[in-house]
Amino acid sequence: MSAIFNFQSLLTVILLLICTCAYIRSLAPSILDKNKTGLLGIFWKCARIGERKSPYVAVCCIVMAFSILFIQ
Repeated sequence: MSAIFNFQSLLTVILLLICTCAYIRSLAPSILDKNKTGLLGIFWKCARIGERKSPYVAVCCIVMAFSILFIQ
């Protein structure tokens, strides 16, 4: 089953995308800041979500890790 049809896998992919974009922006902000609009603007928006909602993203990462390790 692909990540599109499995809801938990889709949430995992989205969470990893948010965390990765926020990490890349912390290392090299110029990479994501020059593409604020268009298709590549999705990565900038994910980075902003990861920066501004970081406590919630961290809790989601812990819950997702617990779910993957112990429930599946």
